[in-house]
Amino acid sequence: MAAEPAQVYYGGQAVIEGVMIRGPEHMAVAVRHPNGHIITHSERLSGIYTGRSRRIPLLRGVVVLWETLALGMRALNFSSRIAFEEEDDDGEPVEFPEKAFLGTMLLALIFVVAVFFAAPILLAHLLERWDVARAWVVLAEGVVRLGLFVGYIAAIGLLPDIRRVFQYHGAEHMTIHAYEAGRPLTVAEVRRFPKEHQRCGTSFLLVVVLVALVTFFVFDLLVDEGLLVRVASRIVLIPVVAGVSYEILRLGARYRENGLVRALFAPNIALQALTTKVPDDSQVEVAIAAFEATLEAAGPGRGAPAP
Repeated sequence: MAAEPAQVYYGGQAVIEGVMIRGPEHMAVAVRHPNGHIITHSERLSGIYTGRSRRIPLLRGVVVLWETLALGMRALNFSSRIAFEEEDDDGEPVEFPEKAFLGTMLLALIFVVAVFFAAPILLAHLLERWDVARAWVVLAEGVVRLGLFVGYIAAIGLLPDIRRVFQYHGAEHMTIHAYEAGRPLTVAEVRRFPKEHQRCGTSFLLVVVLVALVTFFVFDLLVDEGLLVRVASRIVLIPVVAGVSYEILRLGARYRENGLVRALFAPNIALQALTTKVPDDSQVEVAIAAFEATLEAAGPGRGAPAP
């Protein structure tokens, strides 16, 4: 299929033996069935996923963070049922209750807050007992958080199953590159493009960690009300951090041809060496199937400016 030059920004996520692609108003998931064929599912998005909030600066970053979790969990649920052949009596994939999605997302948020926000505070707080200057305490917190983030990604990447997910992640990026370059969506053409992409969710998370370091540093220097207030501030300021981080990422994508911008975002691309792996041809086929399913669901000539 020959792709026309992109008029919108497409994103996506890797899932178990598959890829999810998200367009302006539709999403699609393609998964490789254990028997070898590819199963796709597409759906129209509405509500918060396509509403006015996605066009409001700062607020749209919070919306994107939420939809990354929500749509990611839905796509992951679908892919796991296909990959592990969970079907009902009619041979259709088993639908999990919506409450299960919400419960899983809540647990994931609690884990993120506990490990990447609260834990570094508690570790850095130990330095205060040794009369270390407050600025160094806050800086230590940020460094610990960054170390946990990178270390976690590096560690899970050693698992064979996660490595396959990272290969699908690379296939997703390469397919989006090919579409944005106006190239045909074939395995041979997609393979010409890099597995790293500037709009990657990994880049967003890294920017979040760095913006959080600066935000919390300023907050702690201005407000000194003890450990409990410090912990609470990390949770309350998450929307602010997400909003600012997303705007920075959008600016980086808009001016990606600028040499200075490329240099500033070089760590984002470097980090993707951990989260993306070179896919095989069968994985590229799945990514292409997901992208084509999204385009087909949108219909000819559909699309809007990127939010």
